[in-house]
Amino acid sequence: MEALNQVLRELRARYVELNPNSHAADRAAENHLPGGNTRTVLHYDPFPLTMQAGVGAELIDLDGHRYVDFVGEYSAGLFGHSDPQIKAAVDRGLESGIVMGAPTDYERQLAGVICQRFPAVDQVRFCNSGTEANVWALTTARMLTGRTKFIAFHDAYHGGFLKFPGGHCKLNLPFDFQLAEYNDTEAAEALIRSVGDQLAAVIVEPILGAGGNIPGDPEFLHTLRQATRETGGLLIFDEVKTARIGPAGMQGLVGVKPDLTTLGKFLGGGLPIGAFGGSQEVMQHFNPKHENSWNHAGTFNNDVCSMSAGCVAMGEIFTPERAQEFLDWSEGFRVSLNQAFSERALPMRANGLGSIIAIHFSRAPTRRTSDITAGCRALRPLLHMELLLDGILVCGRGDFFLSLPMNDSHLERAKDALLRFGENHRDLIEHTLEAAG
Repeated sequence: MEALNQVLRELRARYVELNPNSHAADRAAENHLPGGNTRTVLHYDPFPLTMQAGVGAELIDLDGHRYVDFVGEYSAGLFGHSDPQIKAAVDRGLESGIVMGAPTDYERQLAGVICQRFPAVDQVRFCNSGTEANVWALTTARMLTGRTKFIAFHDAYHGGFLKFPGGHCKLNLPFDFQLAEYNDTEAAEALIRSVGDQLAAVIVEPILGAGGNIPGDPEFLHTLRQATRETGGLLIFDEVKTARIGPAGMQGLVGVKPDLTTLGKFLGGGLPIGAFGGSQEVMQHFNPKHENSWNHAGTFNNDVCSMSAGCVAMGEIFTPERAQEFLDWSEGFRVSLNQAFSERALPMRANGLGSIIAIHFSRAPTRRTSDITAGCRALRPLLHMELLLDGILVCGRGDFFLSLPMNDSHLERAKDALLRFGENHRDLIEHTLEAAG
């Protein structure tokens, strides 16, 4: 591992030299923000870049360097940084009144678009984030079933208080969770049947995001549906990220109809938003016109800017037809990466589906988080730093999120950078994988 560490030290020294303004900004920010920022995932060593502007699918940092933005705000940045239709929608929202404390046409229009789009959503309620949406879905399941136990999956992320990196997290909300391995169909079914009549719900990402952008096997997802139905528990699809995959999200793609669906990220065109929905029978519990309805609160649930932007984003820009085109185009890119890696005999793999991709150091697709080796994890900081120095902005864990304003030249730049990395570090990659396992 010393050879890897030495190369990483040299790259970081070059990075520091090239980014003095970002370095200074980070140091100054430490006076008022612990670690200099307010989102842990945005930190990386030796310091994160500070961005000053975004145009289309590109970002410009304080030192004037321009990057193709494949961080994509961890999938929330589907529409890029400067879509004129979304900017106009926000302006309209602001002009109509910012905090009116009343229903508006925008939220009703957006609700209609969502319910027409996703097969399992007859009615929907808005909130402020994907985290909130998942909390509401879990509490709804608990109320509906009268049960208290939940099942999630190792390395899943369902929000800042509902994450399972390597197991249970001490910062999580005190829901009673048991964990299974993602894509282990038999084990998941056995656990569901074991919890049995105590199970309130299984919550699952149809593509395991933070765990490595691992698509759920259709058999796995269908088994979750069948087993929860037979035991009386609910199935929650966390489609906060994956709703961008095709016209109707992953539920439409794999043909599984969950009891509850959670949404967020890109839904508001880049502004804060969350939503949870399901059948009319389920969602009528939140109908305040009914006696003994459940109270669903949140000052900014119908924030006029997010709702206005969402109407345009989902109703005019990311239509079902555009979503299908985008899936075909982005999946073509992912497949082409794997073909290029294979032709060059590089131990690299573009995992994921469509516009949600993660680079793994392996020659085979990653189906479970247990497939991710220590060597793969050790190489991620090297890939991250090399790509930053090459003008490709990616997540520290190797995620690539494509956005609508990207074009073929952006993707070619990324492919060239990845192949250059693989060829330049071939021996180091092979040695690290062999040594670390």
